[in-house]
Amino acid sequence: MVASILRRSPSLLIVIALLTFALVAACGDGDDSSSAPQPSVSEQPAAEAAPQETVSTPEPPASEEEMPAAEEMAPEEQMVAEEDMSAEEDMSTQQTASEADMDDPLTLTVYSGRGESLVGPLLDQFETDTGVDVRVRYGGTAELAAAILEEGDRSPADVFFAQDAGALGALQDMGRFTVLDDEFLDRVDPVFRSASGGWVGVSGRARVVVYSTQLSAEELPASIFDLIEPEWSGRVGWAPTNGSFQAFVTAMRQVYGDAATAGWLSAMIDNGVQEYPKNTPIVQAVGDGEIDVGLVNHYYLWRFISEDPDFPAANHYTDAGEPGALVNIAGVGLLGSSTNQEAARVFVDYLLSETAQQYFATETHEYPLITGVDPNPGIPGLDTLDPPSLALTSLADLEGTLDLLREVGALP
Repeated sequence: MVASILRRSPSLLIVIALLTFALVAACGDGDDSSSAPQPSVSEQPAAEAAPQETVSTPEPPASEEEMPAAEEMAPEEQMVAEEDMSAEEDMSTQQTASEADMDDPLTLTVYSGRGESLVGPLLDQFETDTGVDVRVRYGGTAELAAAILEEGDRSPADVFFAQDAGALGALQDMGRFTVLDDEFLDRVDPVFRSASGGWVGVSGRARVVVYSTQLSAEELPASIFDLIEPEWSGRVGWAPTNGSFQAFVTAMRQVYGDAATAGWLSAMIDNGVQEYPKNTPIVQAVGDGEIDVGLVNHYYLWRFISEDPDFPAANHYTDAGEPGALVNIAGVGLLGSSTNQEAARVFVDYLLSETAQQYFATETHEYPLITGVDPNPGIPGLDTLDPPSLALTSLADLEGTLDLLREVGALP
């Protein structure tokens, strides 16, 4: 009977898969941030703290992570600005509801799969610059996607700020997003946005192999497939519960198919790959000499280097044209159920502004996606990278990736 219900309700399958992923991702799904050095907003007025959850003082970079799901995001608050509709006996001073609405500040609820130490200062600055009152629920990207699906049209979320294109694509496929204005979409290369306009990337990140500088250039792997060779036994780290790793595996499935991807995953496990909850501990382990290389996004290392220029690790770009060279995005989608569409559009506009894009370039060390803003000069330009030729919308199959990871034993 259960199987019959599930066959008639495919959306329920996706909800169940995302809820399952959210539980698994409690080990680390969102942006690494729990103990990262908290970025400041450069060349901007001092950041203010709005009614969003308080930005806690970050810990040293050794344990910060792409929003460790363990850094339990602040619980959702039901936040609806209520205007005072009490009538005065003196009718000359009575306001209509519409007049009161115009006097009230715009309010916005953001579900953020990006870590608080990564984007909290930027959201504070957004409040200062625009006057919009922002309330934030931080959490793992998959966890929040599942929450949005479960909440349906009653979700208080106005905007979903996701860690990767896969989760955005999954919600778009479920009809949760409204189509964004062309004025926003046109600011970003079509590669980094939904073809149907449901979401848009606001920053980019490249997959890399972070390695110990004790290794010589000749010792570095040319491909992620080299890492299954005996010489790399026990020397490699990965984070199978992390959303970025999940997206990378999904890309591999799209390029090589499930069988070849399962073969690589199994070979990595057999070769003694070391498991970590998220990306930042991998970088720390490389710096500490615990492992020699790790599979991460490029910007994690730069957060260490910003604190210690002599940190003994570097990024290695592999697999030109292959999944190991995937360039993914962090992006936003505007919920169709939102009652604060105006404020939501102001937010999207701001994330695609020069101010926010410069923040991503200089503070989080990601790739800005609009023209006119250059990335950190220490990282290769986007135009020099050679990612696989697949649409980021194809990364939406989270369910299939989770099933495969469980099948090979990478996930419980």
